[in-house]
Amino acid sequence: MSDTHALVATGMTKSFFGNTVLADLDLALDPGEVHGLVGENGAGKSTLMKMLAGVYTPDSGTIVVAGQEVSFSHPVQAQRAGVSTVFQEFNLLLERTIAENIWLGREPRRFGAFGPIDTARMRRDTEELLEGLGVAGLKAGTLVRNLSVAEQQIVEIAKAVSFDAKVIQMDEPTAALADHEVELLYSIIQRLTERGVAILYVSHRLKEIFELCQTITILKDGQHVATRPAADLTEGELVRLMVGRPLTQYFPDKPVDVAVGDVRLSLEGVGNAYVDDVSLEVRAGEIVGLAGLQGSGRTELLETVFGVHPVARGSVSLDGAPLQVSSPRQGVRARLAFITEDRKAKGLALNQSILDNSLGVVRAVFPRRTAAARREMPGVLSNLEVSAHSLGQEVQFLSGGNQQKVVLARWLSIDPLVVLMDEPTRGIDVGAKHRVYELMRELTRQGVAVLMVSSELPEVIGMSDRILVMRDGTLAGELPAGASEEAVLAMATGAATEGDAA
Repeated sequence: MSDTHALVATGMTKSFFGNTVLADLDLALDPGEVHGLVGENGAGKSTLMKMLAGVYTPDSGTIVVAGQEVSFSHPVQAQRAGVSTVFQEFNLLLERTIAENIWLGREPRRFGAFGPIDTARMRRDTEELLEGLGVAGLKAGTLVRNLSVAEQQIVEIAKAVSFDAKVIQMDEPTAALADHEVELLYSIIQRLTERGVAILYVSHRLKEIFELCQTITILKDGQHVATRPAADLTEGELVRLMVGRPLTQYFPDKPVDVAVGDVRLSLEGVGNAYVDDVSLEVRAGEIVGLAGLQGSGRTELLETVFGVHPVARGSVSLDGAPLQVSSPRQGVRARLAFITEDRKAKGLALNQSILDNSLGVVRAVFPRRTAAARREMPGVLSNLEVSAHSLGQEVQFLSGGNQQKVVLARWLSIDPLVVLMDEPTRGIDVGAKHRVYELMRELTRQGVAVLMVSSELPEVIGMSDRILVMRDGTLAGELPAGASEEAVLAMATGAATEGDAA
């Protein structure tokens, strides 16, 4: 490492309610370095980032930024010291412009500190920032609500840069991005490091960690496991350090004792404002992957099946009988389970307990089954390996992986016939992912049909018995299990037809 670090954190320790979540951690970042921070959910990554961002105050430890010891009791203090953070959940005002979001509370003034806002200067400064990041196509006066997720993330990064950041922390920055948007993020990171900015990069996507990072720090259960040059590690070694055991088989094999049964879910010519002329079948005991670029209609198709969006054309059948679902409640009554991509906004009541969340759906739609589900739920949660102090713990205090397991538990309570999964492993660690994959295979043993949307092509290829590819709201075609990433992308982008890709 260089003689002058961009940031040095020493002895960082934090406890909540007597439970130590980070113990005596040392971390050093160099100017121009991308430093990966990895570990299972609950390893302490978010806690460390929040202490460096001024959200949490450490119980003990010191932080030195560019040679100056600092202490933060508020995020603004961290930003002024040169430490900015781009969190997974954006902190933007949708009804304000890009410029207004970047300079919120720091707007340039004319005629002194109490004069009117100098909008012309604010616009110029914003466009200089965006041009410096290589995204001059964005206009300072555009309302944030009119931006894509990737563009909103660029605004967050520009806001971080506007504080003259020496260190930028990025928490799962590609979680909601399509592949072509990830490439744009990579180029922005390269521009930042060329200017000497140090990046602390948190991601569960190991491919990104190895592509971007020069150094990797591994945490487990709040403890520092190792800090190594990325070039000295393999993906297998990194996984072993993260979870404490080798994952010899990342995707579990299809069970030999599971036979694909009759058609469970069938769509014939389904269309509405979001999808057009979609016909597909999912059989009992089968996992069908739904691939495609962001905006291709994958999520909207699942929402249509579940009753979020009405079916304007075509028909849906369940076990050979016509199914008319005009609301999510009717979807649940038909024993359709829908695991949404945004578990915090659409999948959980964060301020309620694990038990209340787990019983929420069955209590609302099948009240007579609530007592039985209550008796069964501790066993279900234990089988899912949910790590918590008690079933009364609020889910907002669980790691992302454990939150996702609670979402799965609440849908298992209805004994589903069909499980619709939208990005089922987004933002969770490799150990939790493996448990979700095992659960998917267990569901197929019970004759459940699984329709899964995922932006991670290795996940689609590794878990699907068949792969359907969507493009522009329609089905572009079908590929067999084990198809290549190139074949899936070729169909998703229109570069190849179904026959060419196969």
